[in-house]
Amino acid sequence: MWNKPQLLNAIADVLTLVAAAALVAAVAVWLIRIPALPIRQVVFADALTHTQREEIESVLQPLMRGNFFSLDLRGLHAALAELPWIRKVELRRVWPSRLEVKVEEHRPVARWGEGRGELVNSYGEVFAAIAPEAEAERLPLLYGPPGTAPEVLKRYGEFVGRFKPLEQRPVQVILSPRLAWQLRLENGMTVEMGREQPKSPLNLRLQRFIEVYPETVGKRSGRPVAVDLRYPNGFALRLAGEGKGK
Repeated sequence: MWNKPQLLNAIADVLTLVAAAALVAAVAVWLIRIPALPIRQVVFADALTHTQREEIESVLQPLMRGNFFSLDLRGLHAALAELPWIRKVELRRVWPSRLEVKVEEHRPVARWGEGRGELVNSYGEVFAAIAPEAEAERLPLLYGPPGTAPEVLKRYGEFVGRFKPLEQRPVQVILSPRLAWQLRLENGMTVEMGREQPKSPLNLRLQRFIEVYPETVGKRSGRPVAVDLRYPNGFALRLAGEGKGK
């Protein structure tokens, strides 16, 4: 072996790499265990609307153990993600002693369900949180079977656009377990639209009603409390005081 310089050089290179790796490992262990380099400052990258800064700090404080290198970012992330208004959170170490917290809050666009403290965000995701009363009153109410929130939210946006010419706005959209649609306008009128029908699509029935609304419903002395669009070639009105039709 001693007569093979190439082999000796290879062995020397391997030993050098092993020594370097051991040194790096030792330095890493020392950095993790060293009591210096504590996190001294927590910085919030964005302004918070619904989550109180004190609420985040109360979650972070018990978990701020270790130093700049050993801080458990995964544990901190999991704890912050449990807060009701937080949709996404990112944590980043900033040398030498700062933790940057970037939070994306849920942006509520509607209430969901029947008094269960659930809201729908702008992505069509349902989350459990209690909105301030003044804000909740401005939000429409959406409801549907589990997993249908994105579809109901999309339909709500379409209905808002369709009723603009009538200067009315849907304040409630419900999709029943049988996939029948119902909405209520801000003037209190309920619109029964029923299910999608291949020969009479829902959008076609709704558009037909909106087109004739000014000359029919709009000119009546008494506003109907309900409109039934489930007929293929027309619609039915129910006035206040009348029995509920089909």
